[in-house]
Amino acid sequence: MLKRFRLLGSLFVFCLTPLLANASTCDLPNVVHKDKKACDSYYAFTNKADVYRSQMIEMRDGVRLATDVYLPKERADKVPAIFWKTPYNENALNGTTLKFAELAVDNGYAFVVQNERGRYYSEGDWEILGNPRTDGVDTLDWIAKQGWSDKQVGTVGCSSSAEWQLALAAQDHPAHKAMVPAAAGAGIGRVGRFQEQGNWYKGGVFQTLFATWLYSVQQDVYPRFPKDMSEQDLNRLRYSYDLAAKMPKIDWKKQTQNLPMVEWFDDIAGNKGPFKDFAVREPNHPDWFKGGLYHDNEDFGVPALWLNSWYDVSIGPNMELFNHVSNNASDKEVRENQYAIVAPTLHCSFWRIPKHQDLIVGERNMGRVKLDVNESIIEWFDYWMKSDKSDFKKNHSKVKYFTMGENKWQESETWPPKQVEYQTFYLSSQESANSLFGDGKLTSSVPSKSNQDEFTYDPMNPVPSLGGSVCCSGGLSKGGSFDQRAIEARHDVLVYTSEPLKQDTEVTGDIVAKLFVSSSAKDTDFTIKLVDVYPDGRAFNVDDTIHRAKFRNGFDKPELMEKGKVYSINFTPLTTSNVFKKGHRIRVEVSSSKFPQYMRNLNTGENNALAIEAVVANNVIYHSPKYPSQITLPIVKQ
Repeated sequence: MLKRFRLLGSLFVFCLTPLLANASTCDLPNVVHKDKKACDSYYAFTNKADVYRSQMIEMRDGVRLATDVYLPKERADKVPAIFWKTPYNENALNGTTLKFAELAVDNGYAFVVQNERGRYYSEGDWEILGNPRTDGVDTLDWIAKQGWSDKQVGTVGCSSSAEWQLALAAQDHPAHKAMVPAAAGAGIGRVGRFQEQGNWYKGGVFQTLFATWLYSVQQDVYPRFPKDMSEQDLNRLRYSYDLAAKMPKIDWKKQTQNLPMVEWFDDIAGNKGPFKDFAVREPNHPDWFKGGLYHDNEDFGVPALWLNSWYDVSIGPNMELFNHVSNNASDKEVRENQYAIVAPTLHCSFWRIPKHQDLIVGERNMGRVKLDVNESIIEWFDYWMKSDKSDFKKNHSKVKYFTMGENKWQESETWPPKQVEYQTFYLSSQESANSLFGDGKLTSSVPSKSNQDEFTYDPMNPVPSLGGSVCCSGGLSKGGSFDQRAIEARHDVLVYTSEPLKQDTEVTGDIVAKLFVSSSAKDTDFTIKLVDVYPDGRAFNVDDTIHRAKFRNGFDKPELMEKGKVYSINFTPLTTSNVFKKGHRIRVEVSSSKFPQYMRNLNTGENNALAIEAVVANNVIYHSPKYPSQITLPIVKQ
């Protein structure tokens, strides 16, 4: 039975009086914050919520997870719950979590926030995604049994607080009525055409964001309390011990240049944990299918409102999963109740869209982007967990997406929209497509003559990353849309550009690219970038991807290259919605690196995480009737 947490008597009463709310600090920084504004916010919130801290919920293996519960003071006898699970520090309820707690309580929901096992005051050993198939199920059981609970639970969160929800949804727990996974791609292992294994890879290439993220998160040794310590004692200790490690700052741009990659954490005295194990795994390794990732051989049992972003690391897998569940869930009600909102934002930036000014993403102006995701979230939960159903379905189509370039919201009942027609464009050149100053063309017809473009890829001088779908990189790479002309001036970047468009051309959906290539190396990478070229020459990146040549036949069939032999590379899709305006040009960049966003291939053919020597590769792109390198765009029929 839930125990009411008495907040340390007179000390806490003093901290939360209006008099102290006007002071410059709070005496109990681990309950509220030293920051006055945070103290005021928490004080206002506790005036309308009953607070139950450090409920130590026992899992099936005896491990207890620290869980806080916030109930509306003005509530019916029993209420539904909104559940937020996280690996991050929630000792002081603040920031996004506090806002969600307020949103829940203000709308008649209990708010339950829990730390994953092995994180802060939760017992046990941490595992990425927090054991969703067991700990998630056991916590839903616990919530449903509480005296205040009406046995209905909705899950919500962004990034790490969303990713674990996917494997939980596969369990089809009877209390799990609805979910809102935002920026949840790192919870997807394999789905359809994507096998990124939680965004560890893209096209078989390691995305360095996981090194910077794990450095700040993984901890192999940290203070622990006795397993039999009471809830009361743990509550008392939360005032004194935050248990939040503060890692030394690292120059990741410098560190990612060191070799071998597998020893990055050894070099910087980083905490031990999953990094070294994960670094040497390739995309087909069986251990990827043993943890908390969701894979498309599983069912999916929960209606979902997906919140995604065009410039997020996981936009492709997220939309692929939306379609997968919509088409394949065994429960018809689940299939028919998948909804998605796609904004022109960076990772988890739905709540940082300016209300009264234009949204700039990188360097590109998206205009006024009006979006109230909190209203949609509450409408969604009200529809599924309250007897008086909301107007969510009247107010929302299956997919609401922002079209860049035109800078407007659009809606569709399918993804991509039914009116999409696919048009293929072909890469060609007369002399050389090397750099912005070459003669590379993007045309609607197959080149009549055979030609090829060559470039030298030197892993010690890789093409730098600038913009794109970036998350959590510790300052390594900038996310969003930037003018690419400085990148395109390099001789190791091939540039193919269309003629000026005679009319507005909307590209919405999945973009599929195929290159015919050869290399002097046993293995190398190839990149594709889609660019919107303005009449004044500015060239804004729309989306990009990368593919490792040895995975050209599938991630479970690695095969090295033979020198000079021509191969076809089929990229995993790019995903976007962008209007190329009349007078603009469509451009495709081709190269072999985008570093440090993607780890550079050292071209030796060995496990790239273990390699310490690099080989320069002479790479060739072919365009001819026999080898028609191409990109296929989803054009919305006017």
